[in-house]
Amino acid sequence: MVLPASEPVSAADADAQKKIVNRLRRAQGQLGALIATVETGAGCRDVVHQLAAVSKALDRAGFLVISEAMKECLINPDAEGSPQSDEIEKLFLSLA
Repeated sequence: MVLPASEPVSAADADAQKKIVNRLRRAQGQLGALIATVETGAGCRDVVHQLAAVSKALDRAGFLVISEAMKECLINPDAEGSPQSDEIEKLFLSLA
């Protein structure tokens, strides 16, 4: 969940944001390993394994973002800017 810098961040939101950033950093590290794998001329199998790891890490980050949006939708359904269920469904399907 990406929060505007001007709004105070609750402990739950800060924890969720930390988890998302950690997953993205993991994906970043795996992407670096993938680039190194390609640059060293590694075989197809190694490249595909690294690609799968990067893809999975990004998917997990995306699903975590959507999960946090779903929680917000359930807790505060009428809040301004709160994602609506049809929007969350479209976001989820874009990752699936």
